[in-house]
Amino acid sequence: MTIIKQEDFIQSIADGFQFIACYHPLDYIDSLTDAYQREASPAAKDAIAQILYNSRLCATGQRPICQDTGIATVFLQIGMNVRWDSDLSVTEMVNEGVRRAYLNPQNPLRASILHDPAGKRQNSRDNTPAVVHTELVQGDRVDVRFAAKGGGSENKAKFVNLNPSDDLVEWVLKTVPTLGAGWCPPGMLGIGIGGTAEKAMLLAKESLMEPVDIQALQTRGAQNRVEELRLELYEKVNQLGIGAQGLGGLTTVLDVKVLDYPTHAASLPVALIPNCAATRHAHFSLDGSGAHQFTPPSLDAWPDLQWQAAADTRRVNLDNLTADDIQTWQAGETVLLSGHLLTGRDAAHKKIADLLAKGASLPVDFNDRFIYYVGPVDAVGDEVVGPAGPTTATRMDKFSAMMLDKLGLLGMVGKAERGQETVDLLKQHKRVYLMAVGGAAYLVSQAIKSAKVLAFPELGMEAVYEFEVKDMPVTVAVDSQGTAVHQTGPKQWQRISWKSA
Repeated sequence: MTIIKQEDFIQSIADGFQFIACYHPLDYIDSLTDAYQREASPAAKDAIAQILYNSRLCATGQRPICQDTGIATVFLQIGMNVRWDSDLSVTEMVNEGVRRAYLNPQNPLRASILHDPAGKRQNSRDNTPAVVHTELVQGDRVDVRFAAKGGGSENKAKFVNLNPSDDLVEWVLKTVPTLGAGWCPPGMLGIGIGGTAEKAMLLAKESLMEPVDIQALQTRGAQNRVEELRLELYEKVNQLGIGAQGLGGLTTVLDVKVLDYPTHAASLPVALIPNCAATRHAHFSLDGSGAHQFTPPSLDAWPDLQWQAAADTRRVNLDNLTADDIQTWQAGETVLLSGHLLTGRDAAHKKIADLLAKGASLPVDFNDRFIYYVGPVDAVGDEVVGPAGPTTATRMDKFSAMMLDKLGLLGMVGKAERGQETVDLLKQHKRVYLMAVGGAAYLVSQAIKSAKVLAFPELGMEAVYEFEVKDMPVTVAVDSQGTAVHQTGPKQWQRISWKSA
């Protein structure tokens, strides 16, 4: 009989979520480094370089890889010979561990979990509750697999009930391009096949806990249908040309994971869930001997890569930028931003819309300003702001007409593509949309020299800030003529054979 003490389990959970917030799995770093070395698309190669450089910065500084520090997801396998020395339930212990991790004063993680999701949507302030899946198994250990799943990739989860005679590969290849770039490729695809609707989704999520090992599978060859599917989808998804951050390139996925389960004769349930460039998961076991000790990897595991913008990169001062100035910017061009930049995302845009509907005055003047879609991590020590990478811009598309027509916005900064209606509005108003790299949040925060809340402080990380930035790297994703790199890039690179490149 193994006795697991309450404090050992809670502290292991807390230490685990702190660990994965700052350290990529090394199998992911190795695979991403290989992708960087073979990437032929300049835009995609630069994006991967930023992700790798950001990852090393986070490992060095022990700060979050991404500002979205995720929803805590935990898979537990509890041996039937285990006894708990605890006055809390297992789920209560998990939540206490999550609470400690996210409220750690030395490295606070962003609390993103909202109660009353279809109503008031109030932040829990400690990122609880976690999503916990528990299974009783033979044995005398507690096996824990856990992940911090970002909203950008989680929002792209797909499910379908195919006919048994339908082509599963065809469905995946039709579906992946519809995900856009909000899931921050390059990452992994998790695919669950069989069971029932909820079982397929769990299989897809669970598969993302496994290490990147597609190269080893390529070397030894497939031995069953699941492995054949992995190899086929890995090759064919990369041939779509979506590339890093959706900019067009050779690598969209670093691995494809597939788990299956027996299903009804009339059914073929299939789930697809992507993992983003901020892939964060780990595994540990407890045997009653104490809390698990997480050992930081050696920095030698990261490539010796120093990201910097090219010498001829356009540098602009936001404080004296005019509508005429941005007419010369070209889609795909790298720009370094300096000066003052407003921030705002979902909740702030909704409040602005509500104020306008009431005829009330706004607390901020957006005319001829740029807005950055971001919800930063709290600062520690002498930081101005914590990791502050972009959130998915497409969620703000419903507010584009308001911001451009009524408020005179000059431009927007976020991640991923914009919907066609927003692209058309940008062209109509001769405005621009700029893209920052998702998965490079700590790198972006190094460019922020001051930060103050201007409006809606009650929204926490969703408040409207004013950042003063110095050489913040962005890409012109939609120029004033309506050319969108998330449309042109993949079209160019899908015509190139990924295998022969």
